[in-house]
Amino acid sequence: MSGSMRLLHSSDWHLGRSFHRENLIDAQAAFLDHLVDTIHEERVDVVVVSGDLYDRALPPVDAVRLFDRALGRIRDTGARAVLISGNHDSMTRMAFATDLIDSSGVHLRSSLDGVGTPVLIEDEHGPVAFYGIPYLEPEIARHHWNLTERGHPAAIGHAMDLIRADLAERPGVRSVVLSHAFVTGGEGSDSERDISVGGASHVPASIYDGVDYVALGHLHGRQTITPTVRYPGSPLAYSFSEEHHRKGCWLVDLDADGFAGAGFVEAPVPRPLARIRGRIEDLLSGDEWERYVDHWLQITLTDHRRPARPMERLRERFPYALLLEFAPEGGPTEYRPVTAAVAERPERDVVADFVEWARGAPPTPEERALVDRAVEEVRLQEGTR
Repeated sequence: MSGSMRLLHSSDWHLGRSFHRENLIDAQAAFLDHLVDTIHEERVDVVVVSGDLYDRALPPVDAVRLFDRALGRIRDTGARAVLISGNHDSMTRMAFATDLIDSSGVHLRSSLDGVGTPVLIEDEHGPVAFYGIPYLEPEIARHHWNLTERGHPAAIGHAMDLIRADLAERPGVRSVVLSHAFVTGGEGSDSERDISVGGASHVPASIYDGVDYVALGHLHGRQTITPTVRYPGSPLAYSFSEEHHRKGCWLVDLDADGFAGAGFVEAPVPRPLARIRGRIEDLLSGDEWERYVDHWLQITLTDHRRPARPMERLRERFPYALLLEFAPEGGPTEYRPVTAAVAERPERDVVADFVEWARGAPPTPEERALVDRAVEEVRLQEGTR
């Protein structure tokens, strides 16, 4: 768009995260390739990343290297970058050397002391003030700022008071706030870490009133809370609850008056997800399931009795099956309590009862022989102690 500043709003990279033990580092690298390509193709001026850059406070070495390369590649495009830490990141570690790297055009905000002090980036209409609100642990923020109230609304409310006070000294300056939080009205998924410790976890969208655009992070689904308050979601799916998400980044334009519109740029999908259910023989033979053979799958078996070697058999047809659950048709197998004390019964009988309760069928002769051998080996080991 002519005469505007163009932002690419991303969040929740979670570099170093796996998906049910599947290493995602290559998929994350492919997303960052896409991000750099988008910067070039869409002539992006500023990349904003709203927290959870890593998946944990002490990320693995390959994740740190990927992040390092990504920042260098963004810088090499000529775009500026503004990033904040999230609840998965270490605020202290992410704040290391930020004053030094500011001069490169990469601005990482991961400190309570920096809240209210903007990164100023110019376009033809003058400066735009970018304010970073990293994830605020409520009790840490309460003590740091001597707040009387607990919870996320108090912490973020105070941060926004600092921002509005600074903006009041900059008449006519447009503003963007990066914030890592759970805003009321947003829809969560199974892959976000709970942040409810320390008081109320949700904050109202109105807490951000007075700025031109709010670049949110934390929730993993793309969401528009208001036209100027948005989540882009995570660039990859990190739980099966996200099977219908469209992943990517918001492309946001600011003109001379502020927010001028936003569009969504979809990210590449490394492998689609699906949740399927049925009886094992139907899943293994039915033509309607063929389209799922290249998906990462969560499979729910509805057989009345648990089949033998279910995952091994399913993976012959569905090599990317990752998660297996059981929901027998007609409800769970009836529970039959053990009437005799466990200590008074032979070990093999206790194991046989458990297998029958869990699977709905008694152990096979081969399984009974395996249990007998295991019990005998344990007894021999105990006899040598």
